[in-house]
Amino acid sequence: MERNTHADQFATLIGEANVLTTANDKAPYLVEWRDLYQGVTPMVLRPGSTKEVSAVMQYAYENGIKIVPQGGNTGLVGGQIPQESGDEIVVSLSRMNKVRHVDPEGFTITVDVGVVLETLQNEADKVDRLFPLSLGAQGSCQIGGNISTNAGGTAVLSYGNTRDLVLGLEVVLPTGEIWNGLRTLRKDNTGYDLKQLFIGAEGTLGIITAASLKLFPKPKKLEAAFVGLSSPEAALSLFSIAKAQAGPVLTGFEIMPREGVEFCLRHLDGARDPLEGTHAWYVLMELSSGSEAFEIRDLLEAILGEAFEAEHVEDAALAQNMSQVQDFWHIRHGMSEVQKAEGGSIKHDVSVPVALIPEFLNKAIAAVEAFVPGCRPIPFGHLGDGNIHFNVSQPVGADKEGYLAKWDEMNEIVHGIVADLNGSISAEHGIGRLKRDLMKEVKSDIELDLMWRIKTALDPKGLLNPERVLPR
Repeated sequence: MERNTHADQFATLIGEANVLTTANDKAPYLVEWRDLYQGVTPMVLRPGSTKEVSAVMQYAYENGIKIVPQGGNTGLVGGQIPQESGDEIVVSLSRMNKVRHVDPEGFTITVDVGVVLETLQNEADKVDRLFPLSLGAQGSCQIGGNISTNAGGTAVLSYGNTRDLVLGLEVVLPTGEIWNGLRTLRKDNTGYDLKQLFIGAEGTLGIITAASLKLFPKPKKLEAAFVGLSSPEAALSLFSIAKAQAGPVLTGFEIMPREGVEFCLRHLDGARDPLEGTHAWYVLMELSSGSEAFEIRDLLEAILGEAFEAEHVEDAALAQNMSQVQDFWHIRHGMSEVQKAEGGSIKHDVSVPVALIPEFLNKAIAAVEAFVPGCRPIPFGHLGDGNIHFNVSQPVGADKEGYLAKWDEMNEIVHGIVADLNGSISAEHGIGRLKRDLMKEVKSDIELDLMWRIKTALDPKGLLNPERVLPR
């Protein structure tokens, strides 16, 4: 690659200050936060508009330059980090952070893709609306990355994945062409739903530059309980009672193991144990309503009362105010972060049918403990939608590198159990580089062939986020 020549050309397109070439300037864009990937790139480009992204892509296409789109760099499968070969240029979309239009009456918002998720939530809140996507990384992840990975989070139970929140997209294609599909229609049956091609495609088919998104009524009442239980079976029974009684009012149902809570109490600033005694498992349950007339506190107490009577629940703390609700969620959202302080952690982002979560947890915990005696399974996540983050921390005092070297073997064990239960090896984090080669094991030949046909049609030169998602 003619680095200086290309850098000069890109500087004419987006400004010299937005072409980063020094090691210090490039460094934040080259490391994945779990330190699994350390990339190399000749430069990082920071376009500030759709027009500039188009110009960058057109030049890259004409000159055979590989491009890696990057949002907030919070991805967990390495899709946003350039290859170690050094022949891929990072295009950071963080400068594209404008809120284009808010329509509270129509319950929509249109934004550039570099808008941070928490900022988007706050913009909705200003007009008494809710944007429900909620993640642990919401203070730094960007909506473009959320869309490109079809992020899930803690509100899927009631509002769906990111895919369900998108009304329209603006996309720059690998050739530099711009598709403006920023519609806000709830119904539009005029041919193929093109936006769905780019949602969850992880930047392999085009660069999303703007999105029109759904807003929802802001909850007027919100109640939460932190519940102690003896087993995943008890947690599933509690979920069944809650879902039957609350229906769509049940907006959160998260499961956590005791050891994960202990990690938070040791390493997470401000964390405190909501219950006096200890329990093998915990559930964070949330109910919310857009109506002041609906007494959801009474409903929450009725749910817990039935569960106590059936001996599914050992203890429960009900939040007395919003500060306590936030304290409960602080523990749940901090559970990924605190594992770094306990050494190496082998991660799995999997889903199984909700009814099979206890079977999955029991089998997977036993299997990894037999594989690595002394390891500490920390399975947590969205019991209500079947998605478990099955993370396994190293034994106390073990060699971190030696433990992480077992990553592929442990993945094979856990993913084998997932496959037996008709689940998925990637529930919400995507495929990226980390799981690319596993696609052959979980997708049929015709599925992979169709994906490749789409990729080839839109990116015939294979320049946009190559070596991601699709196996060689």
